[in-house]
Amino acid sequence: MSASDPTQTPSDTAEVIDARRREMAVEHILFGALRHLAGRHPEMLDELDASLDHLWDRSEGTARDDEAVREIARRFIKSLRAET
Repeated sequence: MSASDPTQTPSDTAEVIDARRREMAVEHILFGALRHLAGRHPEMLDELDASLDHLWDRSEGTARDDEAVREIARRFIKSLRAET
């Protein structure tokens, strides 16, 4: 849906914006917590990296892309390694 989509109501737009903001806040807090823990327990990053085979995409149909989700996690882990 786009802003010009006549089927999209203002509350839909507000809900999408709120969800995006919550996601950004959670990512920031989680990344900060992981960075703190990885500084004290660097082996944790190896364990997280090894667990990625179990990570999957909850989407269904053609939108599902397990490997894309794993790649995002790999980038997070790589970033954490660079900061520790």
